[in-house]
Amino acid sequence: MEPQLLHSVADSVATVVIHHPAKRNAMTAAMWRALPPLLDTLAADPTVRALVLTGEGGTFCAGADISTLQGSPQEAQGLAVAAEEALAAFPKPTLAAIRGHCVGGGSQLAAACDLRFAEEGSLFGVTPAKLGIVYPASSTRRLTSLVGPATTKYLLFSGELIDAERALRTGLVDEVLPEGELGKRAVEFSRILVSRSQLTQAAAKEFADGRTDRDGHWTEQARGSGDTAEGVAAFLERRQPRFTWSVPGRG
Repeated sequence: MEPQLLHSVADSVATVVIHHPAKRNAMTAAMWRALPPLLDTLAADPTVRALVLTGEGGTFCAGADISTLQGSPQEAQGLAVAAEEALAAFPKPTLAAIRGHCVGGGSQLAAACDLRFAEEGSLFGVTPAKLGIVYPASSTRRLTSLVGPATTKYLLFSGELIDAERALRTGLVDEVLPEGELGKRAVEFSRILVSRSQLTQAAAKEFADGRTDRDGHWTEQARGSGDTAEGVAAFLERRQPRFTWSVPGRG
């Protein structure tokens, strides 16, 4: 099978699989290009309420396919940044489910997700210093927002890999699961995300990402949504809420 991004939708969760096992799921130029339109399609699907990004087999993503850097490294980097930004802008909750190596471009994609769950034994690294590449400013800022300046400098200055336990301590990942438990936990947590208010999630995502010009917008959305009344009623009636507000389709 050619290197590609596989995807499926089940139970309101979209799953995107990085599939290039011959090179530990390294991203080719075609794969970088394919991600933004794929995300647009999934974002526009009203049945999708959350997205899981993972890798085929025992590796998340070993970074960019180095052969793509032999032509124009700047162009290759631009493709990676565009894919990363598209993932960060996905309007519904995103979760990276990580096994094995999550390195270089793989770390860019993981950092662009809202949450990151990793299996014990996973390894993380940001390795442009090994290739003489300037890591993109936007990617550096996103990494810094997750792990702070000191860990960002450690990763970027050295290019060394860190294990899942250190990634958890520094805030690079949110949960570390025993071997064999990651898939089950990702499904379980995705179901939790799907059951919650999209209104709460969408507003929280914008606020947490630093947007400061939409307070009034979200106040109006909350006033007209009915989600708050439904949530309170469901709590008092001891039943699961049936939230109805949904993320508007992209024009």
